[in-house]
Amino acid sequence: MDIVLVHGAGGRPTTWSAVQPLLAAHGHRLVTVTNPMTSLADDIAETTAALAGTNGPVLLAGHSYGGAVITNVGRDPRVAGLVYVAAFGPDEGETVNGIVERYEPAEISKYMRRGPNGEWKSEPSAEFWAEIGPDLSDEQRAVVEAEGRKAENLIFTQATGVPAWRSLPSWYLVADDDRTLRPEIQNFMAERMKATVEHVPGSHYTTLVWPERVAELIHRAALAVGGTV
Repeated sequence: MDIVLVHGAGGRPTTWSAVQPLLAAHGHRLVTVTNPMTSLADDIAETTAALAGTNGPVLLAGHSYGGAVITNVGRDPRVAGLVYVAAFGPDEGETVNGIVERYEPAEISKYMRRGPNGEWKSEPSAEFWAEIGPDLSDEQRAVVEAEGRKAENLIFTQATGVPAWRSLPSWYLVADDDRTLRPEIQNFMAERMKATVEHVPGSHYTTLVWPERVAELIHRAALAVGGTV
């Protein structure tokens, strides 16, 4: 089956580097995108354009902010299902900021800095890694540090349209020790979208720390919506 993998804020396709070979071994055809992160609308357009190279039906998988992207791209008729990996699943009219602001700030907030144009970027330090990514190996941490792209504020403040999870089957993998996107927010969004839910221990870097669990969930979702690889 064709699977489109969407990274989060500040990310690159390397977010999925440990997951991709596992899915490929199942026979799935994989597409990754490098979204501009200039606005939610721009990222939706970039990911939608990536569907042109697929045969359909398509399964979308998003990590973190990438969930907001697939929530909107999923309205495309070629999309058959959605997988959220510690990801945002906004409802119509909601923004990423609006969701997190209803809760106590996550621990990562103390390490976030704004650039001169309002863009956001984290400032990793020894304290950051000890608190936000304690389960990352040195090699996995290097992957995260190499991503490090800036994210414009518009990706967090533009509102979502009609969410695709209202009409498509959805799956959600909750990271129970996440200090970037609070687990209680993940659980709320997963329950609201009536997703098939699974849990893993560990931090927000789920695709690197638990690639087998991520790949297995995506594989099962693909079989559920497509029948064959």
